[in-house]
Amino acid sequence: MTVLAADLSPGYFITGTDTEVGKTFATCALLRRLAVAGRRVAAMKPVAAGLDEHGRNEDVEALLAAANVRCARERVNPYAFASPIAPHLAAREEGREIRFAPILRAFAALAGEADGVLVEGVGGFRVPLGSDGDAADLAVALGLPVILVVGLRLGCINHALLTVEAVRARGLRLAGWIGNCATADMARREENVATLRELIAAPLLGVLPHLTPADPAAAAAFLDLPS
Repeated sequence: MTVLAADLSPGYFITGTDTEVGKTFATCALLRRLAVAGRRVAAMKPVAAGLDEHGRNEDVEALLAAANVRCARERVNPYAFASPIAPHLAAREEGREIRFAPILRAFAALAGEADGVLVEGVGGFRVPLGSDGDAADLAVALGLPVILVVGLRLGCINHALLTVEAVRARGLRLAGWIGNCATADMARREENVATLRELIAAPLLGVLPHLTPADPAAAAAFLDLPS
């Protein structure tokens, strides 16, 4: 495996081709990989929708467990909503509004505690958030290079290329992409990955296998670090 130098300052924005493509799993694997490389890295999920009976979000808990810098939950996840629905709808349901200022303050605090911060978006790249903008606008406000998680399943090439266009249209740098085997039996997976490598002008950081149960520490071995 080729180990590339990773300049984490201040971090990366992790987005996906859609919801349920393994964005949290890939982010956790990258957190573990960076830790092995000696980086002190924090995680952030600015907006999460869907809480359990204890008021916790599964993705946020996974990020907290994978990061090697322990940070306050309210900084890691400034906005948490009970219903597992689109975040702008979940916020409206609770009479709240998602604003960027608290997220940017939380990010600045996290960045001061670590070598860098991996910020996991919500859903895909253009998910509405509120009056300040959508997830793409948040990535711009944070000023972070983007890592794209591609869920390897039927339709992924179209979704990936559209997302790449949207990232670049915002003037953001695509630092790389990660393929995640969202299903165990995708037809022509290797050919799909080869096509994506040809068409995406950014490095492939790795292809994560379909693991049952999901194990970010094991998946980390399949990743290179962004340069």
